[in-house]
Amino acid sequence: MTQEDGELDGLVRQRIRGLRLAQGWSLEELARRARVSQSTLSRIENGQRRLALDQLVTLARALDTSLDQLVETGTDDVVVNPTVDAARDLKRWPVRADPGLTVVRQRLTRPAPADASRLRAHPGREWLVVLSGTATLLLGNRRLRVETDQAAEFPTMLPHAIGAEGGPCEIVAIFDRDARRGHRDPTEPGPTPRP
Repeated sequence: MTQEDGELDGLVRQRIRGLRLAQGWSLEELARRARVSQSTLSRIENGQRRLALDQLVTLARALDTSLDQLVETGTDDVVVNPTVDAARDLKRWPVRADPGLTVVRQRLTRPAPADASRLRAHPGREWLVVLSGTATLLLGNRRLRVETDQAAEFPTMLPHAIGAEGGPCEIVAIFDRDARRGHRDPTEPGPTPRP
């Protein structure tokens, strides 16, 4: 076993134990859910038993996670620098998420457009939460005020726009794959939207 393999092995064992404890489960409870003996689970967590793929799959399911998440090693890009969208006066911090979802943190400084012709509609769904300040969400004919710690979720087929109200606001937005395509700047690299 290489040093890298040993580090991954130890990391997986820590994750199993950490996820079990986060659920508030005893060894006995997780063993019951995973249909393994309590002593086997104890030896897995303590490094006294070899990790077998079939047991990892079973444990991942019992812990309500995926095998990929259980054995993930990618920690090279932990710190993410923002990208600046000067045209929209936004900063974006991309965050990794499930395939198909995009999560960004944005700082909005401009108000929502007053002109209804500037609202955009496209396939998809969007969810956002206001971290600080107040946002204005224009959704069809409605003008909604979304304040700190409030969230909004809506289908993006409704014409929409969002802006800051009374000063800058910070939001976290989650776009499904279709909504992200609708928000992509045409000059931004990436796959070409489907016709």
